[in-house]
Amino acid sequence: MQKASEVAKPKSISWLVSSYLEYLEASVVAGTSSGKTLKKKRNLLNRLIENPDRVMLIPQEKLIEMQDKMGSTPAQADAFIEAVGVMYDWAKKRNLVSSNPAKGIDKVYIKGDGAIPWKADDVKKFFAKHKPGSKAHVAMSVLLWTGCRIEDLAVLGRKNECVIEGIEAVRWQPSKKGSSEVSVPLLPALKTATCTPTVQGGTYVLGRGGKPFASGDSMSAMFKRWCKDADLPLLSAHGVRKGLAELLAEQGCSQYEIMAILGHSEAKTSEVYTRRVERWKLALGAVERVNVSHAWS
Repeated sequence: MQKASEVAKPKSISWLVSSYLEYLEASVVAGTSSGKTLKKKRNLLNRLIENPDRVMLIPQEKLIEMQDKMGSTPAQADAFIEAVGVMYDWAKKRNLVSSNPAKGIDKVYIKGDGAIPWKADDVKKFFAKHKPGSKAHVAMSVLLWTGCRIEDLAVLGRKNECVIEGIEAVRWQPSKKGSSEVSVPLLPALKTATCTPTVQGGTYVLGRGGKPFASGDSMSAMFKRWCKDADLPLLSAHGVRKGLAELLAEQGCSQYEIMAILGHSEAKTSEVYTRRVERWKLALGAVERVNVSHAWS
């Protein structure tokens, strides 16, 4: 089967986009890029090939025009320009083009502080709506007691439980590229929450038919629905993690202890971070200092 770049008109915009996406596909296979990144880039860059035979160096004014047409979704408009810029940088390094027309285009979206951090009262309200044994209750419990990201929530389960130095723990490798392995104590609150549902499976949180969620995106969409059901429409799964980080900081945990629990791979400073054994000790120390189950209750 021929590649898209082999079918496209040579040196056309379709040829450039296809060549770049094929490069990303190879990177995914090699493990140096994620499938999620590839999917996002493909969706954005496909906008360029409505007229596939046009020359591959798009005039900057045309890119700005395309950005303006996406004015109703400013964050996506900026993501489009960013993706185009990365593609042209890739092409320039390979002497396929002489310049990057996306360079210098201003952003139209001013980013705020991101997800709203959850507070203790928010968690109480969520649990008041979603009782023990429900999927929503298990999902929130795993987010709270592990600090995992939503994409990892979709896959975490009994297989991730282990014993470290005689203490029950949950260990996993976050799916986010560049993240360090995380090991956190298996708190009683989490163990109770995950054992309560009558239907058990390969993951803590199960979707329809007792099967794991297909992706982090589907898990995120469902969690958002649970938030709305609890009259918390502005909150999200990411905000739980953000709220946990702020809670730990307020309780006096060090930067490294927070990093150990949340799986951050590097600090904003240039300090060298600790290795896996040290991560476990830091995570254990943080949990001992802040009994999260009490702090959120």
